[in-house]
Amino acid sequence: QVQLVESGGGLVQAGGSLRLSCAASGRTFSINAMGWYRQAPGKQRELVATITRSGTATYVDSVKGRFTISRDNAKNTVYLQLNSLKSEDTAVYYCHTRGFGEYWGQGTQVTVSS
Repeated sequence: QVQLVESGGGLVQAGGSLRLSCAASGRTFSINAMGWYRQAPGKQRELVATITRSGTATYVDSVKGRFTISRDNAKNTVYLQLNSLKSEDTAVYYCHTRGFGEYWGQGTQVTVSS
């Protein structure tokens, strides 16, 4: 089992920044890629960014140039730096990974006011 705990969400004005963190615990040796998804009200959950254990990152087009995913393997923690936030970034953000199973964090709310 792997447990994921997110932190760092909140309310921010458009153009502002936030940093999300996700700490993994348990059988962390079993995981490689980690990622962030988000789900806005009335919309499907979408993949925002992923990063492999070696640091290769991918992003959905809508956040390229504004969000940065990173990870600290020694701390089993993945981060998502959100810059130049827009109202359409408002969503619950979920940490995700796969190991011997599929694991999700509890979610952290990001609200961007215009």
